[in-house]
Amino acid sequence: MTINEIKDFLAEKHGYLKKSADVLSERLNCPIEDCETALYEARKLARKPEDNDNDSDNVINEFEQFLDKNGISQSDVASVKFWQTVSGQQRFSVVTKGESMSVESIKEEIEEFAAVYSPKVEQKDHLKGWSTLNPIAYEISLPDIHYGKLHDFNLTQVEDQYMMVVQELVEKAAGLDIERFVLPIGNDGMNSEGMRGTTTKGTPQQDSGGWKDTFRGYWQLITTAVNYLKEKAPVDIIVVSGNHDYERMFYAGDVLAGWYRNDANVTVDNSYSSRKYYEYGQNMLMFTHGDKEKPADMPLIMATENPEMFARTSHREVHCGHLHKEMVNEYRGIKVRFIPSICPNDEWHKQMGYEAKRTGQAYIWNKHKGLEGYLQSNVRI
Repeated sequence: MTINEIKDFLAEKHGYLKKSADVLSERLNCPIEDCETALYEARKLARKPEDNDNDSDNVINEFEQFLDKNGISQSDVASVKFWQTVSGQQRFSVVTKGESMSVESIKEEIEEFAAVYSPKVEQKDHLKGWSTLNPIAYEISLPDIHYGKLHDFNLTQVEDQYMMVVQELVEKAAGLDIERFVLPIGNDGMNSEGMRGTTTKGTPQQDSGGWKDTFRGYWQLITTAVNYLKEKAPVDIIVVSGNHDYERMFYAGDVLAGWYRNDANVTVDNSYSSRKYYEYGQNMLMFTHGDKEKPADMPLIMATENPEMFARTSHREVHCGHLHKEMVNEYRGIKVRFIPSICPNDEWHKQMGYEAKRTGQAYIWNKHKGLEGYLQSNVRI
């Protein structure tokens, strides 16, 4: 079924103009991308004349001219994405059938899309009370929040609890000479891989919201936290994929990389490796979810994968999520630390009798002396 045939159907069945592309695709048994394009154009035609603006007309004309200029028929179009920039300008991108989409091209497209909305921000000086006489990096580590999981709290409450913990950990650090914030994100930041409604390996999950809402809600929650932190010191975001959200955390990391591309106060490490490394003075940190590697092997993995950083530093730790509880072991002078979670239990965990204290922790890394302790926030709700 062509895009024009779908539009003819919509012209007769006006009720489907209010439906999603997913519903239309299932009804007509045709590609969802064609339905998205047909819905966009049909909805525009269905508007009252005064509702149509010149920008919308222009972008449709530009789209049709683009197809003519490049010798592309509408039947060869696999998908079209239309969006509006902050300044109100209309934009579109076209993917044709048979066009290969590599990981690199997807990564570039996501970053460029997010960069449209990226405000340019100059690096700030530390505010009063945040000096660098005895500099530290303050690692706020809140793994395994499982954003979107079905439990006793809605998404707004989950977001409020996350920000409450972040703010409390910052308030408790008043008086420390915070030079940088280290913000590991992910580690099952989202509860499922999205439309599949499963973990990465396929275990079914119960989510409290649609996959689009939970994806957008998660990365917007992270920007809220980052915008709060960067007013006090620069923020280094470390993206760690989990076993529930291995793919979606990569996509969320690219959205954040594009969003903060022009902000000198924020860096984003969304490199391809599942294990991320961070160096601060004499400190070396490895971040990994912790579901694949054996804890006793992690120090050797550090030394093997990043020998130059290993040689430059004298204080080293591995920080993991996955277990939702605190657990620390030391191997040859290197601590492997599983960090607790603030995530509430769902019905299955309650039935199984699993219980862990909902705790957020932040680690104090002296630039020269290593770990000097951590501060803790306990969720009381």
